Amino acid sequence: MKALVIVLSFLLGSIPFGVIVARIFKGEDPRKIGSKNIGATNVARAAGAKAGILTLILDILKGAIPVVVSYKIFPSSSFAFLCGLSAIIGHCYSPFLKFKGGKGVATGAGVFLAFNPKAFLIALIIFLTIFMTTRIVSLSSILSALSMPVLILWITKDTEKAFITFLAAILIVYRHKENIKRLLNKEEPKFSFKRD
Repeated sequence: MKALVIVLSFLLGSIPFGVIVARIFKGEDPRKIGSKNIGATNVARAAGAKAGILTLILDILKGAIPVVVSYKIFPSSSFAFLCGLSAIIGHCYSPFLKFKGGKGVATGAGVFLAFNPKAFLIALIIFLTIFMTTRIVSLSSILSALSMPVLILWITKDTEKAFITFLAAILIVYRHKENIKRLLNKEEPKFSFKRD
């Protein structure tokens, strides 16, 4: 039963809402413009702010739902987060997109929000502070993701939860490897709603 829940979590995370929403809003395919990412930031470029916001909400939900539902079925926070991690992996490597996908930030945010709202709120403040200072989404995402394992360990004192959170954070950072190269070369663009 647990294996089935993990698989369903992966499949929910795999739904490419960014591509679907961009089509609904009659925008361009986000995989063909800008960063070529299916996340909310690039969908906003491809199909406008409303499409980006809707994508953000849907991607957050597909991370939060597996955590909430799995915890109700099996009251284990570690298993619930494992299901959340499966959703993040599904978003990053979607079988519906030939195992390509997004960077896991919004889906990860949904997982973190459902898993520990207090830690999520602090990580969100970190994200917003860095974003308002730099207007660079990737840098804000990377640093806020890396803060989560530390926050979970600080708040819960649970090393197992912190380790699983660390795995999710590392996956998110890995998916930003091209952004990291551009950041190091001072070539990473600042956020704009303008379409490429």
